Amino acid sequence: MSKIALVDDDRNILTSVSMTLEAEGFEVETYNDGQAALDAFNKKLPDMAVLDIKMPRMDGMDLLQRLRQKTQMPVIFLTSKDDEIDEVLGLRMGADDYVKKPFSQRLLVERIRALLRRQEATSGDATVANTGDTKVMERGELRMDPLRHAVSWKGADVSLTVTEFLLLQALAQRPGFVKSRDQLMDVAYDDQVYVDDRTIDSHIKRLRKKMRVADSEFSAIETLYGIGYRYNEE
Repeated sequence: MSKIALVDDDRNILTSVSMTLEAEGFEVETYNDGQAALDAFNKKLPDMAVLDIKMPRMDGMDLLQRLRQKTQMPVIFLTSKDDEIDEVLGLRMGADDYVKKPFSQRLLVERIRALLRRQEATSGDATVANTGDTKVMERGELRMDPLRHAVSWKGADVSLTVTEFLLLQALAQRPGFVKSRDQLMDVAYDDQVYVDDRTIDSHIKRLRKKMRVADSEFSAIETLYGIGYRYNEE
């Protein structure tokens, strides 16, 4: 049973969503502000967190920043209906997905299930080549080990979220071949989950930023404007 942390200062949302998730077979922990959630996460992490952005004491952005210092567990943001700045900023800070308020609880359940499936996929062995007795993928200076959800560049470890890992894996599997945004959406999201181009672009920007921490001259991911992205083996 997956444990979901639901963090929102709206008690009606906490009550209704937690009832829905429990009916779907999830174990749910609820918190009405970011600080209370962080205190609990410091003791034991859930499998996934669903965070409101605007909360007292510690908002969702601050909480996400603290979480990304210690874990890459999946995170979904709940955002205001028309606040695109929050969506983009959240994705660039490391959120895996977002759902706009007011939202369908069925949609939220599908997003949660999709993220959990993607997390399981990065621990599986379906898409990487067999190298010796471990299944890893090496492309030039890049090494990816899905069994350990581990990535390194020039020997330096790079910590990626589930979404970032899947996108990098999809690009690096076929160096020199272009992946359109739609193709990358298919890799990172289930068919029933719609995301727009901005979501993929934001994930790629954060992925590049993380790789450039390991190597300031990293340029293996190329943007082809109006077409998509390509991984160039170095």
